[in-house]
Amino acid sequence: MPRLMVFNQVSLDGYFTDRNGDMSWAHKDDPEWTACASENAKGGGTLLFGRKTYEMMANFWPTKAAFEQMPAVAKGMNDMQKVVFSRTLDKATWKNTKLVKGDLVTEVGKMKKAPGADMVILGSGTIVSQLTQAGLIDEYQLVVDPVVLGEGRTLFEGVKDKLNLKRTNARTFGNGNVVLTYQRA
Repeated sequence: MPRLMVFNQVSLDGYFTDRNGDMSWAHKDDPEWTACASENAKGGGTLLFGRKTYEMMANFWPTKAAFEQMPAVAKGMNDMQKVVFSRTLDKATWKNTKLVKGDLVTEVGKMKKAPGADMVILGSGTIVSQLTQAGLIDEYQLVVDPVVLGEGRTLFEGVKDKLNLKRTNARTFGNGNVVLTYQRA
């Protein structure tokens, strides 16, 4: 059965977007970090997105600029299978993308029971909070960036039940990022 993971960058004060929904603060030029991102993009699996994150990603990764800035990551992002959950999108045009309009929790539950590759959620805070509440996420990989935003959105808005986690890994980078990996306790 496929596992479901979250991979998201958060500020030191716990936000994944700033007060205006911007995530550009999370992108720092650093060779070590770029090498890690490039290696992750080769990992295969299926990427899961909500509409907002999908539109942001689909507007960047297939572009010439993406291939010039981070060629390995761009290739991986474009080649990987992707699923976008949206009730408002009419079609998904990014290469290897399937549009799912059904109930998020039900559909992801089915995907976890079917044979297939592991799945990773990038961004998509609303999806993260709903699937956390439903108990469907197996692992959280949170990249803590050394920046304080003051306001923004957390990944866990709307989660009502306490979630105990255990840290399974930690990795620090020269740019100040720290990747913390957690699984359900």
